[in-house]
Amino acid sequence: MYSPDGKSCAVGLRDSQISVYSTSTWERIHTLEGHTDSVRSVVYSPSGSQVASGSSDCTVRLWDARSGAYMRTLEGHTDGVWSVAYAPSGSQIASGSSDCTVRLWDAHSGAHVRTLEGHTEGIWSVAYAPSGSQIASGSSDCTVRLWNAQSGALGYTLEGHTDGVWSVAYSPSGSQIASSSLDNTVRLWGAQSGAHVHTLKGHTSAVLSVVYSPSGEQIASGSRDNTVRLWDAQSGTLKHILEGHTITVWSVTYAPSGEQIASGSGDNTVHKIRLWSAQSGVLGHTLEGHTANVRSVVYSPSGEQIASGSLDNTIRLWDARSGALGHILEGHTKFVNSVAYSPSGEQVASGSLDNTIRLWNAQSGTLGYILEGHTDNVRSVVYSPRGEQIASSSDDYTVRLWDAQSGTLGHTLEGHTDDIRSVVYSPSGEQIASGSSDNTMRLWDVASGQCRAVIEGFEGGLWSIVWKTTRDGSYLVTGSADKSVRWWEVKKEGEETKAILCWSSGHEILTVKGALFEGARGLSERNERLLTQRGARLLES
Repeated sequence: MYSPDGKSCAVGLRDSQISVYSTSTWERIHTLEGHTDSVRSVVYSPSGSQVASGSSDCTVRLWDARSGAYMRTLEGHTDGVWSVAYAPSGSQIASGSSDCTVRLWDAHSGAHVRTLEGHTEGIWSVAYAPSGSQIASGSSDCTVRLWNAQSGALGYTLEGHTDGVWSVAYSPSGSQIASSSLDNTVRLWGAQSGAHVHTLKGHTSAVLSVVYSPSGEQIASGSRDNTVRLWDAQSGTLKHILEGHTITVWSVTYAPSGEQIASGSGDNTVHKIRLWSAQSGVLGHTLEGHTANVRSVVYSPSGEQIASGSLDNTIRLWDARSGALGHILEGHTKFVNSVAYSPSGEQVASGSLDNTIRLWNAQSGTLGYILEGHTDNVRSVVYSPRGEQIASSSDDYTVRLWDAQSGTLGHTLEGHTDDIRSVVYSPSGEQIASGSSDNTMRLWDVASGQCRAVIEGFEGGLWSIVWKTTRDGSYLVTGSADKSVRWWEVKKEGEETKAILCWSSGHEILTVKGALFEGARGLSERNERLLTQRGARLLES
């Protein structure tokens, strides 16, 4: 699935991960991890700021599209989630599941809004009409059902397929619906009348994905026959057969410009993405490179180069415009977990499971210094804002500060009692925040190496920290294994540093069904509404 601005593309994999690629270079920029089973569906919100994923682990997860950070988990389905879709406004999410239901969720709070029941078998695909007023769902029961998105009322049931409906899509105008099926066909329907318009025949095996071009003039379909087929959306005639995949094509999507098509194929051992011209059907790029998973990808400050660190123990440098491979940086003897450019772009730092940090020349790819001292896995490396210093965090429970020019060790920051997952400099470079699996965040003074504050209260390890200064103050955002996102204001009072909690996302799942709350006081209007939507009755005492 392409992002709305076309700058990135997200792909769900059977190993429970989601890979996000830059479309300018077609290298991986994020790996979203958290699902515990195969990822069946990935979609961007209309604004492009959020990603939703549906999994066989029965959940929908929401992610920050820019950072790849986990946001929240939507729980309620009792079987695998095969499809997720955003309403055009971005305010609502629909998810279709093997439990035979479609569930509607508030995209901002994650609250369950409504359950659409009627299908007699599992649901493989859901889609919103461009107006947002209607939802289409395709099911193993061989039907497509059209629902009122506001009330949840069932409208039409579209019958004609002779096997399960795997994918449904609206045309950009909203006037037509395309459905693909295990009966090897694509069917076109009138969205307002439910009338059958065309049956597109030609695939020799199940059709697993169907999508309209942005103009609405073309339809692309992907099949178990290993091909992508392009069809005229008005006449239903076949235009091109895209051949090259050697395994089932699970997904097809158009770039926002409509000029390019990305198709994804794979089984449990092979994952490839191919890029095609939507006009000629000619194959462009096949995305391959590292020989193992990519753990970290980062742009140089100029945007001209990309560095990627991999479980194949190497760092690769790529030309950001052409995607051409520049240098392969070899030397680490174990997985590369983290890569970072210096602010000038002249140097790259890499942290590895071999307990070392290595500094490389970004232009020549030559090795500069090897920073040794950590006694366990190096999780994260980061440059100070001016580039004169590097901070590294490790499973040895320490943060170490290094001179970026000479590679000499400065302070070792000790105090955490478990591995340190994240380290970040304040924008001024005077302080460092570190997050650990010991469920704490610590704030440190860079000049002295002294711990200035220990922030407790987390119910899981801290995996991500972001620090930003605005005209209003200095703020931290933390992401934790307890499923919470928390926003803190950092204040200095003399020699004392404080982190004041401003807000926290909910990280407990509230289950309410037919409950009676008596004497509840102080509930916000929003919380009252959420409780009422979940079936609660509120009585004043």
